[in-house]
Amino acid sequence: MEDGNTEIQQSYNPKAQNKTLIVVVGPTAIGKTALAIKLAQFYQIEIISADSRQFFKEMHIGTAKPSNEELATAPHHFINSHSIQTLFSTGDFESQALQLMDELFKKHKVLIMVGGSGLYIDAVCKGLDDLPEIDLSIREALNEKLATEGIESIKKQLQESDPEYYEKVDQSNPQRMIRGLEVVLSTGKKLSSFLTAKKKQRPFQIIKIGLNMDRALLYDRINHRVDLMMEAGLLEEAKLLLPHRQYNALNTVGYSELFDYFDDKTDLASAVAMIKQNTRRFAKRQLTWFRRDENTAWFEPNQVEDIIEHLNAQLQTPNAKLN
Repeated sequence: MEDGNTEIQQSYNPKAQNKTLIVVVGPTAIGKTALAIKLAQFYQIEIISADSRQFFKEMHIGTAKPSNEELATAPHHFINSHSIQTLFSTGDFESQALQLMDELFKKHKVLIMVGGSGLYIDAVCKGLDDLPEIDLSIREALNEKLATEGIESIKKQLQESDPEYYEKVDQSNPQRMIRGLEVVLSTGKKLSSFLTAKKKQRPFQIIKIGLNMDRALLYDRINHRVDLMMEAGLLEEAKLLLPHRQYNALNTVGYSELFDYFDDKTDLASAVAMIKQNTRRFAKRQLTWFRRDENTAWFEPNQVEDIIEHLNAQLQTPNAKLN
């Protein structure tokens, strides 16, 4: 960090701390990656990504991954770690991330997790509930409905069956919505009801930092980032991935809309406009999810020194209730 932060850095004593996970959350395009890198450099520690789209090595521009230059500034994990052809569930992330953290905590007292995927964050911080067995014939029927009637029919049915899960889920991802429906149809219980059990105890403290800003400014940033993605070659990237569109990883904002363009369902300008609109909607749902946690301390992206002061105050009180 710059010399202006020397006084802050001198107040941090990593040898006196218990194992701690700093979690940086917030909506897409808010600046989570930039903050995580600054914190990783400041504390000389490593970053764990909890972005469910940045896992996949075939998807680059549309997932707003850190650049090669950014990746070189601090060790990152779970970036380009899996193929879109690999089934990688939230439960897989929970187990693999905890195993990795167990190793990293042997080198560092503090780690950083950053991402906008609320369910993945919760999986590590709170643990997942054991979900029920699913009637596979119901899954097949829902996939057939998706193929014949389209995603809107799935969205409508999920909204009616489990409105709580509907508000949380990525509504451009049909497989995530089908997951909610198949639980309701198989068990008669909402998937959201399985996501509210008592959280599991973790062998580390958790400090949560949330980033937010004026809504209009955030939406401007989102729109601008989509324009930059298009300039960087998102259309060409989506075209290369078109033969693999059957994989669940590609049922997501930024790719689905361009696949519709390739299918002659819309023109390019409308597809880009839909990417912006769906991304703004996604950002709103992300904020709704993260605001549920009263233990998250909220800042604006430019308040880096305030964030570090807050973290140092927490890190110096390892017996405080941080999660």
